[in-house]
Amino acid sequence: MDKNSNKNWSLLICLALTFAITAVYYQVCSYGFVAYDDPAYVSENPNIQAGITINAIKWAFTTIHTGYWHALTWLSLMLTCQLFGPGPAGFHFINVLLHVANTLLLFAVLKKMTGALWPSAFTAALFALHPLHVESVAWISEHKDVLSTFFMLLTMAAYLRYCRCVAVPAPKGSSTTAKQTPATGAGAKHYYLLVAVFFALGLMAKPMLVTLPFALLLLDYWPLSRFGSKRSLANLVIEKIPLFVMAAAVCAATFIAQKRSGAMSRTENSGFPVSLVNLANACISYMRYIVKMFWPVRLAVIYPHPGRNVSIFYAAASVIFLLVITILVIQFAKSRRYLFTGWFWYLGTLIPVIGIIQVGSQGYADRYTYTPLIGLFIIIAWGFNDLSAKWTSTNSVELRYRKVALTSSAMLIILAMSICTCFQLRYWQNSLTLFQHALDVTKKNHVAYSGMGDSLVSQGRLDEAIQNYSQAIRIAPKYFPARVGLSDALLKTGKIDQAVVECLKALQINSDEPDALNILGIALGQQGKYDEAVKYFTISLQIRPDFAITHDNMGHVMILQGNYNGAVVHLTESIRLAPAYALPYYHLGQVLVQRGEVNEAVIHFEKALQLKPEWVEPMNAMAWCLAVNEKTAVRNPGKAVKLAHRACELTNFKEPALLDTLAVAYAAAGDFDKAVETAQKALGVCQSSEQEAVKEQIKSQLVLFKNKKPYIENE
Repeated sequence: MDKNSNKNWSLLICLALTFAITAVYYQVCSYGFVAYDDPAYVSENPNIQAGITINAIKWAFTTIHTGYWHALTWLSLMLTCQLFGPGPAGFHFINVLLHVANTLLLFAVLKKMTGALWPSAFTAALFALHPLHVESVAWISEHKDVLSTFFMLLTMAAYLRYCRCVAVPAPKGSSTTAKQTPATGAGAKHYYLLVAVFFALGLMAKPMLVTLPFALLLLDYWPLSRFGSKRSLANLVIEKIPLFVMAAAVCAATFIAQKRSGAMSRTENSGFPVSLVNLANACISYMRYIVKMFWPVRLAVIYPHPGRNVSIFYAAASVIFLLVITILVIQFAKSRRYLFTGWFWYLGTLIPVIGIIQVGSQGYADRYTYTPLIGLFIIIAWGFNDLSAKWTSTNSVELRYRKVALTSSAMLIILAMSICTCFQLRYWQNSLTLFQHALDVTKKNHVAYSGMGDSLVSQGRLDEAIQNYSQAIRIAPKYFPARVGLSDALLKTGKIDQAVVECLKALQINSDEPDALNILGIALGQQGKYDEAVKYFTISLQIRPDFAITHDNMGHVMILQGNYNGAVVHLTESIRLAPAYALPYYHLGQVLVQRGEVNEAVIHFEKALQLKPEWVEPMNAMAWCLAVNEKTAVRNPGKAVKLAHRACELTNFKEPALLDTLAVAYAAAGDFDKAVETAQKALGVCQSSEQEAVKEQIKSQLVLFKNKKPYIENE
């Protein structure tokens, strides 16, 4: 194949890969967030929702939120929010775009390294369309996966250029001193610096990339052929010492972060030492990923860790299988070098997430295969190529048919994967479809039940949520997120006493969890136990000083205590930490009204409405301030009428307090007939004894309206 033809085919392959990914994955741009990590990463993370701000950038570099330090992932999510807004569509689009970029980079890097066009293309196609990769692309929280892989592939591309710039000793007996590409030694240093920069960026996106220096050694063996007489293994290792140092530093930082966040979990109720359980599960997981690569069915967002139920038989069988394959690969390493690189790429790149040190409650996860499967795809693609090369025949027709059969087989594999991926993508439409599918294809999945509970809470289906949380707890009584979720759901249904009990049980499992302490503080505050609520909020903030939600809750309780100065301190801090979080603006506005600072209060109510335009409470509070404060710069009866009317619309004109505000606004605007009519309607919807105070207030105001007088405060 001549050079121009090769370029033309490369361009067509890139276009075909881009079209295939777009055709399969375009649907995800209409999907929403899921109630599993997405709230913590994006949808309820005020630092991300604020877009690019100085405070958010500082937070990105200093936080270990979600148990990892991955500043580049946070910055990338902030930039996405800045460009596309806080909705899910932009985040999905960027994930798909990065997946396209990763596929094209993988094709280009392999082709440049090997010179083999079609095996490189087939490897890239397998990477692009395999169903196991749906999780990494369709899940917004796994943005770190596609982003880190992007920088991994850029590292490999820079490393290739570096290798081509390094002088290679000439063969013995040669009259020349050395072979060298036109690039200079300085050029090699520049490319090595680029390797280090891309590697550092990849680590800042996801620490799973710590194995990349070892993977580069595998590339030295094949396809770069830098071993043997050209370079000793020791020299190749020494060459990568800076990269190993970077990887070691990130390993240490990640270990500390996971330890502090409580993400490192021991296998519950295990009859074996935890290390043996984890090793057994790790061996089985290696085997499971291979099986799912060939037969990608019954895929789920979460596979619970088997704990003491880990199968010793399956573990032993997996060890034997892995050893046999490893021995065979080593045996054929010289004649089929790609086998060695592909197999040990798969084994090595999975080590950080294979579960030897258990992090989280999953037994294994599809997302962990995003880069490791590249090794197995290489084996398959170059194996196909070898098979084709072995088919020699004097009969050209027979040879042509054999090659057509091989090509057709490859195309059928790609088509079958594309169809499976399309089906798998449907489960990611929303949280309910995702977790229901997980429950359908797995057994005793307490994590999926808890996730289903979170999904139902977000839809206001609290009774169903409580049932799912309870089921999760029956399966795993010490599963902390289900306990916290249950206490939150009980709190939202008004079962405050039960919520307190469940929260205390959760804190017996993990006493240093800020979320549980925060929920307990809210529940105690609703019981009127303000001092106890402040106590738990204080403990929560001692553990996590940058917890904006707890600062807001503390401020709200202090308002109820009458401690307005203390409330202002915490509410201001909440706004500083999370400028896109609407609630503290509303609460601070309430405090400022109590202190007579109405002009400033209106500014904060308006900011809350900018962040949540259909939020009734600040809408009503702002309308009241605009209507009843005659001697303030903010008085605006016309705007008060619009705001109050919209608040009543959103509540179907059934809330007496909101109707009262609308009546006051009409009176302030001089429309006393509507004021009387609205006040009478407000009296008509006052049904409960708890609304007696509101009823009396409306009656006194009605007298004013009938006498053509507005209701005025702060005269």
